[in-house]
Amino acid sequence: MSSRPTVMGYIRPDGRVGIRNHVLVLSTVICSSIVTRRIADQVKGAVAIENPFGCGQLEPDLQVTKRTLAGMAKNPNVGAVLVVGLGCEQIQADELADEIAKTGKPVERVVIQEENGGTPAAIEKGVKLLSRMAEETLTQRPTEVDASSLVMGVECGGSDATSGLASNPVVGYVSDRLIDLGGTVILSETPEMIGAEDILAKRAASKEVADKVYNAIRRWVELAASHNVDLVGTQPAPGNIAGGISTIEEKSLGAIIKGGSRQIQGVLNYAEEVKGKGLWIMDTPGYDIMSVVGMVAGGATLVVFTTGRGTPTGNPIAPVIKVTANPYTYGKMKENIDFDASTVINGTETVEQAGERLLNLVLEVARGRHTKAELLGHTEFMIHKIIPSF
Repeated sequence: MSSRPTVMGYIRPDGRVGIRNHVLVLSTVICSSIVTRRIADQVKGAVAIENPFGCGQLEPDLQVTKRTLAGMAKNPNVGAVLVVGLGCEQIQADELADEIAKTGKPVERVVIQEENGGTPAAIEKGVKLLSRMAEETLTQRPTEVDASSLVMGVECGGSDATSGLASNPVVGYVSDRLIDLGGTVILSETPEMIGAEDILAKRAASKEVADKVYNAIRRWVELAASHNVDLVGTQPAPGNIAGGISTIEEKSLGAIIKGGSRQIQGVLNYAEEVKGKGLWIMDTPGYDIMSVVGMVAGGATLVVFTTGRGTPTGNPIAPVIKVTANPYTYGKMKENIDFDASTVINGTETVEQAGERLLNLVLEVARGRHTKAELLGHTEFMIHKIIPSF
């Protein structure tokens, strides 16, 4: 028996390893969302992703939506996919299904306008297709694989003073440990890096990567300025201030600790597939649901999410581990919080000790233990939008 930590994984045809085995129903456009949901509701073990966009989008925005939908379906936590389209939308079901099929996983499609009977007929056909895929996919059993196969996204939302003091450093410790084991970590929320640019750039693997760090952060400041908004003047958010955070720089310095201290390998676009091992930055909004979705579409198989104020959100296909170092938040929201890091605040544990405990929880979740968000059915989904629809 190897002394290295292992997890229980599903090895996909493209070689990537998932820690869940979902059968996914994916809508190409908001117009097919009801059909998507009703198909998923009738097949045990199925999950649905309802795309709120998919039509009326200009090309740069459309590409983000396409990349996100394909990335969610390609994620190795998904074992089979049913694509549900309307028929006249910009994101065509055949095109999306063909892209997903490149992974080698089973993919089927239903198009509402092609069915003689519209919505009821599409649901009936979809249920038949999905039931067959579920029967084949959900009987698969995971195998023991090395922990280096994990791709972990790190996130924070509803931050307070305890986030930067304790919960984010604890997560940062786990990030370093996972990277040292050969795994992958994605750090996101670019607007919450404002004021910490130099610290991150010094850790870049090359000057090219350092320049991408600076450019990604600058772009958010300039975007806000183009709408006559001083981003620096609008952060921290009211909840952050109530929780004891005084400036955007203070918020950023606490936020980036989640990514640990290892070298930054590169900067990814929103929902872009991660390109290798180690620590990566993904350029996402600070809005946590959009950010989590971007990382999962990029390949994250689990997410560790710190919250000082308390937030219940999850993800349709990736387990989200909630961490807080605020003892009052933990006391009020135990049903939502997986890990109590307030032991660091009260001095009964060091960051390293709490970090080892959290690493063990991460490994347990990667072996099949359900998170609170999974148990409560939190499957929030939203795609980053960069320009208005037309």
